[in-house]
Amino acid sequence: MVDTLIETMGDRFQEDDSVVVPNFGTFEVKKKLERIMVNPSTGQRMLVPPKLVLNFKPNVGWKERVKNGGIE
Repeated sequence: MVDTLIETMGDRFQEDDSVVVPNFGTFEVKKKLERIMVNPSTGQRMLVPPKLVLNFKPNVGWKERVKNGGIE
C-alpha cells in the first residue's frame, strides 16, 4: 500500500501536479533558480544550478497542534 502511494505521488509530481492529503497538508514540487553561493571559509564563489525540491505545506489544524505541543 505504501509503495503504491509513493509511486502515485511520484507520477503526479512528474506531471507538475500537487498532492493534497485531506486534514494533513499539501505536497508540491517547486523550482529553485540558479544562484551564486559563497563559501564562507574560502570566499570562493560558486554557481549552484537550478533544481527541483519537494515542498510540504501543513494543514492549518496541524500547525495549531504543533504550536500547542500536540495537545488538542
